[in-house]
Amino acid sequence: MAKHPTLLQHFRSFAYQNNIKEFDKALEYFTVFGGTGWDVDVSKSVATLIEDKILANYEPLHESMTRYTHNNGLYHMVLNIIALGVNHEKDVLKKAKVGKEKGEEAIDYLVSKSLIKFDLSLEKPLTQEGGKSDRVLFDLPFMRFWFAMISPNYQTIAEGDYDEFAQKWHKVRDNFSVLLSNILVLDLVKETFNEKNKEDPIEKIGSYYDKKVEIDILAKKKSGAMIAGACKYSPNPAKSNMMDTLIEKCAKAELDISDYVLFSKNGFTPEVEVLKEKEVVLLSQSELSSLLDNLSKDDLLVYKNKKY
Repeated sequence: MAKHPTLLQHFRSFAYQNNIKEFDKALEYFTVFGGTGWDVDVSKSVATLIEDKILANYEPLHESMTRYTHNNGLYHMVLNIIALGVNHEKDVLKKAKVGKEKGEEAIDYLVSKSLIKFDLSLEKPLTQEGGKSDRVLFDLPFMRFWFAMISPNYQTIAEGDYDEFAQKWHKVRDNFSVLLSNILVLDLVKETFNEKNKEDPIEKIGSYYDKKVEIDILAKKKSGAMIAGACKYSPNPAKSNMMDTLIEKCAKAELDISDYVLFSKNGFTPEVEVLKEKEVVLLSQSELSSLLDNLSKDDLLVYKNKKY
């Protein structure tokens, strides 16, 4: 296995190993079990598998986690905060009520253990004062799930009482995969643009953030030209204000954008569809599902951790 497989490589391996062809189903199970290398029986619900594979095996799994965290309370608190969606370093430390030096040491340690990683803004803001502290994200889906849902409820889980866990998971599960989907959209954008223009491929892709503006997608081509994009997961087709908002954000950040891309899980209204004529790339669920096309044994990663 590559030393640091991408999220897409983990995702394709997971889908191939468990013979899942439908994107949404693969993402639903990957959100919990991604990065473990475990076999997953998708004839069973995610809830059932969580109980069978994780909750029932809490003690040995907890013991394996202590190799990374040494049961350090600050490490667990920081990981829990990040896992539940507070991603910028300064905000994490503020919520953890820990000083800058001690907090940064904790985050640096957790990065060194490959539990989390820095996700830097692709472009720096115009002024140093306008910058926002670095964003930190989990490296593997399972680790995020563990520190969001299992570690904070360890006392009742260890006693065999899963009710508290189930109630908390029910509140967040529907949106828990959005962050992973956003990262996979970046791969889709890169593939889409590079297929269209092999002469000027995307060389860097990520996001943009400063104290006032956050842009879901920012990419830089070989020529230096930049692409900006936005993601939407509403059950309704995206309207034209999605494009208007993106253009306003890019103007505020004073980014010189050559191309725009919109991703909407459930498509676009007719008024947005006509934007395709103006060099705006529109992507929806059908295109995102193509990331699982042509799965083969070559996609399979070999994991060395214990299987459950």
